[in-house]
Amino acid sequence: MATISATIPPSPTVYVRNLEERIKVDQLKVALEEIFSEYGNIIEIVAKTNLKAKGQAFIVFDDVESATRAIDEINGFELFDKPMVLDYAKTRSDATVLREGGNDELEIHKRRRLAEKERKQAHEALEAQKKLKRPPGAPDTARPAKTTKGAGLKPTSGAAAAVIPDEYLPPNKILFLRDLPDSADQDSLTAVFGRFEGFQEVRLVPGRKGIAFVEYENESGAISAKEATSGMPMGSEGKPIRVTYQRQ
Repeated sequence: MATISATIPPSPTVYVRNLEERIKVDQLKVALEEIFSEYGNIIEIVAKTNLKAKGQAFIVFDDVESATRAIDEINGFELFDKPMVLDYAKTRSDATVLREGGNDELEIHKRRRLAEKERKQAHEALEAQKKLKRPPGAPDTARPAKTTKGAGLKPTSGAAAAVIPDEYLPPNKILFLRDLPDSADQDSLTAVFGRFEGFQEVRLVPGRKGIAFVEYENESGAISAKEATSGMPMGSEGKPIRVTYQRQ
């Protein structure tokens, strides 16, 4: 009998890895469904073609017991001459969230996932920049230069060069808008950004055209707004605006 991980709580979704990467996704899904359908009702099988997700799949059952039986009995089973490695998925699938909590909870679940993805990208970008800027022979523990609030408005000094690019800043409740048309004002920006949950205010910068800040009650509203408006054309010329999170 296979040993199930004690570190991941039981879930109706089974995470499968060590799959043969050369098999086409459609063919892989058919094979997985044939094997796993013996253990319960399958809601969804998720397998992607991108490089990071190759060799992996998620089998979403409608109950935890089915997932447990599948892990217990199929772990190590060879598929296309490679032994599958199974465990519970660390997070709930979209199909499970929708089934248990409806559309509203699914939207919250997606926002959290997006926030986590952006935090991870920010961390990876910072680590990559630290390595590039680190002098030869410097220890890995060298700390990046600390930036101040509103640093996006000032030229970056040489000492603070190893900072996260604006596009990879981690989520927070304040958005920083750039490349706004000269016609953009409090009312027009409020009409666009006030549609999102928890909107509080638009702050223009005196004496500076083309930039503004938008604040929400919490980061979930800012995440939704950024996702919907980044690159949106604005003004008579229809030029895309830049929307990032404010530096903390």
